[in-house]
Amino acid sequence: MSTPAVPIRPLSHAAVWWQTLRPRTLTVSVAPVLLGLALAWSLAGVFRPLPALACLLGALLIQIGTNLHNDAGDFLRGADTSERLGPPRACAQGWLTARQVRNAAWGAFALAFLVGIYLVAVGGWPIVALGLASLAAGWAYTDGPRPIAYSATGELFVWLFFGLAAVGGTVYLQLGQVPAAAWLGAHLLGTLAAAVITVNNLRDEDEDRRSGKRTLVVAGGRRLALAVLGLLLLTPFPLLLLFLLAPMGGHTSPWLLLPWLLFPQALRLYGEVRRTAPGPRYNALLGATARLQLGFAAALALGLILARWL
Repeated sequence: MSTPAVPIRPLSHAAVWWQTLRPRTLTVSVAPVLLGLALAWSLAGVFRPLPALACLLGALLIQIGTNLHNDAGDFLRGADTSERLGPPRACAQGWLTARQVRNAAWGAFALAFLVGIYLVAVGGWPIVALGLASLAAGWAYTDGPRPIAYSATGELFVWLFFGLAAVGGTVYLQLGQVPAAAWLGAHLLGTLAAAVITVNNLRDEDEDRRSGKRTLVVAGGRRLALAVLGLLLLTPFPLLLLFLLAPMGGHTSPWLLLPWLLFPQALRLYGEVRRTAPGPRYNALLGATARLQLGFAAALALGLILARWL
């Protein structure tokens, strides 16, 4: 296993905070909003800009709050140390205190709550339930008696909140309902988001085992986790064919299969993860998985737009 290099502190205090937000994976919350807006427009020709912007802002704030809470929580539980294989964490390196990072996390959650007040005015009580559940899940990811990140349910959590909830909630706030085709899109994107967590946990297997984390990789073994990763990365592509059976706004189109252009990339990524031992190389693979999810969302969104136009 590779030995991690000694991390270099970012040049400024602002750069430390920016790195602590984990900007390379924030696309995981951007992608479902993008797809949800494209689905709403393709299905009904509807685009409401203010709810769209609020959805994007709320999703980003919840993910930022979750990331910050995770940084502080893992440090306080002893799961993050200065020797971790992943990108350096501010608390573990002593660049920020756990109290500073936790306060920032609560600030992000508070701002998300304020954005949610507007979204409730738009979408009503279903958004109350969705918003409170999302905030609670962000806190419970690394806190509480049974943190989600310390169990084998991380992939399920991400599929649910960064797939079904984020895409479905965005469509609901545009249309006042969530048609079946939107649930299909939500599922496809959620599986790719869950793949990001699997790659992350494959990288951190040894460290997680030492710290008592029972992720899917630790609890089920590397072979099972790689099989799950294959399903998460590859099955969204054949399932795209179901869009041809669920007319989008009364029409179908081969443009809805546009994400198939990314299938070779998904195959290469899966093969490289299988061949790579846990180490710093996984940081690049993690970023590539997040980009694949964003690329899939962008390609499907473009296909949905072209299917309605052409």
